[in-house]
Amino acid sequence: MPFKNISLLILRLAGGLMMLTHGYPKFMKLLNGDFSFADPIGLGEEVSLIATVFAEFVCAILVALGLYTRLASVPVLFTMLVAALIVHGGDPFAKQELGLMYASIFAVTALNGGGDFSLDKIIRKKNK
Repeated sequence: MPFKNISLLILRLAGGLMMLTHGYPKFMKLLNGDFSFADPIGLGEEVSLIATVFAEFVCAILVALGLYTRLASVPVLFTMLVAALIVHGGDPFAKQELGLMYASIFAVTALNGGGDFSLDKIIRKKNK
């Protein structure tokens, strides 16, 4: 598979950078001290916001960089499944579709890692 690593790079960059468009506003909300947020799984608004910012902002950056890719993909995957299946669970499929598409992207990066064009690969080479 000659294009596997290029495909993983494209997927990481697309998923991670596009996820930042969702995570950055929530990050700014958190910095501004506004903790009002949905609480779809009963953790409390503040904890839900912090967890979502961690997933959609911090982990999205890590995935885009290919740093701790497999581990960083899991919180985003979980957050997108909650968004699609719980927050938008009663909505038409069109409302669930984006969350499921993101979940698919982060499922692939969780299973495959960052590939050869990632910081994970550079770190592994230095530690050998």
